[in-house]
Amino acid sequence: MSATSQRIRKAVVVGAGPVGCLAAMALARSGWDVEVYESRADMRLPSSKAVSQQRSINLAISARGLAALHAIDPAATQRFLKTVIPMKGRMIHGTDGTLHGQAYDRDGQCINSIDRALLNEGLLDEASAVPNIRLFFNHKLQTVDFDRKSMVIRDLAENKDVQINFDFCVGADGSYSVVRRQLMRVVRMDFHQEYIPHEYLELKVPPGTDGDGHPTFLLDPNHLHIWPRHSFMLIALPNKDKSFTCTLFAPTAEFERLHSREAILAWFAEQFPDALSFIGAEAIADAFAKNPLSPLISTKVFISPRCNPYHYKDRVIILGDAAHSMVPFYGQGLNCGLEDVRVLDTLLREDGVTGDNFYIQDGVDPKLASALARYSTSRHEDLIAICDMAMDNYVEMRHSVTTPLYLIKKMLDNVLFSLSSRKNDVAATAFSPLLSRVAFPGDPRGWLPLYTMVTFRPDISYATAKQKAANQSFVLMSVGWIGAAGLGVASVVITAMALAQRMRRSA
Repeated sequence: MSATSQRIRKAVVVGAGPVGCLAAMALARSGWDVEVYESRADMRLPSSKAVSQQRSINLAISARGLAALHAIDPAATQRFLKTVIPMKGRMIHGTDGTLHGQAYDRDGQCINSIDRALLNEGLLDEASAVPNIRLFFNHKLQTVDFDRKSMVIRDLAENKDVQINFDFCVGADGSYSVVRRQLMRVVRMDFHQEYIPHEYLELKVPPGTDGDGHPTFLLDPNHLHIWPRHSFMLIALPNKDKSFTCTLFAPTAEFERLHSREAILAWFAEQFPDALSFIGAEAIADAFAKNPLSPLISTKVFISPRCNPYHYKDRVIILGDAAHSMVPFYGQGLNCGLEDVRVLDTLLREDGVTGDNFYIQDGVDPKLASALARYSTSRHEDLIAICDMAMDNYVEMRHSVTTPLYLIKKMLDNVLFSLSSRKNDVAATAFSPLLSRVAFPGDPRGWLPLYTMVTFRPDISYATAKQKAANQSFVLMSVGWIGAAGLGVASVVITAMALAQRMRRSA
């Protein structure tokens, strides 16, 4: 049986983080009535601010995240840009206090430091202002029946269960997603979750004071500061109040050795002497005593020819950390999650899927089902690629950035980039109108450094960037071997000629 309907369909978004809010805004713009359910209290309330200390790392929003925001709400994007602090490169801190800057991009493009709570609160405000979006806080998902299109939500304030019916569900409820767990009951999903043997602890560099008594930054605010120490590292990102949020990443075994105040401060004095002076001994000891050690988790959903893991029929899709938690070392967790929304939105638009004009065939909207299937198939390779690259980048940040081989490769990357790449590619900019219509319109010709493709080219998919970088690395390696072989042959020829000359002289 089939039918055409003019009623307005209801979409339910589980999770009111940045990804959930942007998904709600995208669906509302396409004519859906949207309800957003969040298990926590409204973070904008004073009571929530007083009791909730965000344990998460400062966010670095770059071109992919900005492209996604701009594709859904250009005006909101411009408002968010007023709250960020641009970082043009890394500042590497040696154990002897020496500093070494490494620019991110030859054209001066930046990544942007933004407070997670500030971004989330801003997106909540934007979503709240949309007439066909309703937000429900202190409402925790219990179970979902996707075939019946219904879910049970626990109203935590009233301590009662409520049944909610829906036409479409978006799971944006984070690494420990309930929607994903319910989805695994109806699709053949191969799911992998890994805790890496490292943890993180947050500290803070307070604002300094200038000659007039005004707050000032104690470090250059336009860099992401890194103290790489091979198996561990400290990073610092600037905040609008002139402070820096610092995050210490180290193996669990390293943290376990720091069992006393004396041991902690001695370790800091040895490994991060300048950071010790900026943060202060008492503040460091207090952070180790009071701030929680947090785990680092990576989750992947694996695809097989017989399953479509991120969705089920026309009923549900998972986005953001619910589909792909990643370690934070490429700064792409938020950017990738927001890009998920943009990619899904482009596919829904291509297939003409809206909330107020649709066609049902045998109980399924074929256009919506087709768009979700295309998302699962096309997005999967990208998500696996960025999860793997994020893990690889940890080694680069804590160790490789200090090695001569890395610096030589980076120099060659930039030289070849300058010689071969095209400039002023319209599709390459975060604010290109094309990115609201096509998921990845870029044509990555010429030589492009991997970091540039991942961070500053939202028109290039993660999987394409990874493959192109692998091809370029092979070229560099081949040239290196050819060069080495050429030097070897030249050395043999020169030696043979010298030997022949000596033999002629002796004869």
